[in-house]
Amino acid sequence: MSLNDLRFSLKACANKRQAKIFQRFFKTGPGEYGEGDIFLGIKIPALRSLAKQYLNLTSDELQQLIISPVHEERMFALMILVTRFPKSKPEERKKIYKFYLKNTKYINNWDLVDLSAPQIVGGYLIEKDKNILKKLAVSKNLWEKRISMLASFQFIKEKEFDTALIIAAILLYDENDLIHKAVGWMLREIGKRDLKTEEDFLKDRYKKMPRTMLRYAIEKYPDNKRKAYLHGEI
Repeated sequence: MSLNDLRFSLKACANKRQAKIFQRFFKTGPGEYGEGDIFLGIKIPALRSLAKQYLNLTSDELQQLIISPVHEERMFALMILVTRFPKSKPEERKKIYKFYLKNTKYINNWDLVDLSAPQIVGGYLIEKDKNILKKLAVSKNLWEKRISMLASFQFIKEKEFDTALIIAAILLYDENDLIHKAVGWMLREIGKRDLKTEEDFLKDRYKKMPRTMLRYAIEKYPDNKRKAYLHGEI
C-alpha cells in the first residue's frame, strides 16, 4: 500500500473535534512548545491498527512522513520504525537509529519522543558506547534533551542505572518543565527496581532540584516519606 493510500486513510479517520482537543493538550498555541503543530484528531489505538497495514513503507516514504507538518503522520512514521526495530537485523537497526537521529528536529513533542526514544535510541545503544546521550542532553533542542533521558529507560529496564543517573545529573537544573517530568519519571523507574540507588541520587540533590522533578521521582513513596522529602526533612 502506498503513501497516498495511507494519507487517504488518515484523512478518513480524522476527527475535527478531537483535533481541537489535541491542539490544546499538546500546547500548539503561539509561544508554546508545540506551536503550529497540525492535528487530524486520530487517537493512538486507531493509528496502531492502521500501522499494521503499512509496515512495508519505503525509507523515502517514511522520510516524507517524518517531516510532515501533521502530527499523526510523524507519529505514524515512528510507529513503523518502533515496530520494525526489534525484528530487524543489526545493520537494519543501525539504519533505523541513524534515520532517527537525523530527524530529531521533527520528533518534536513529548508523545513522539516517549513512544520512540527508549525502543530505538535506547534499544540500539544497549550494549554500545552511550556518549551520544550526553551530547543530546546538552543540546539546545528541548526534544533532544528529552530523547537523551527517555532513551535510558531501556537500560533501566535491564537494571543498568548508571547512564540514566549521568543524564539525570546533566539535566537536573534544566529550566523546562517537560525535562523535569522526564527526569523525575526515570528516577522513579529506577526506584521501582532499586530504591537505594534512587535515594542515594536524591540525597544531596532533592532540596535543590525542581519541585516537579522531585514530585515525579517520589510519587510512589509512602505518604509520610513523600511529605518528608517535600518538606526537606530527610
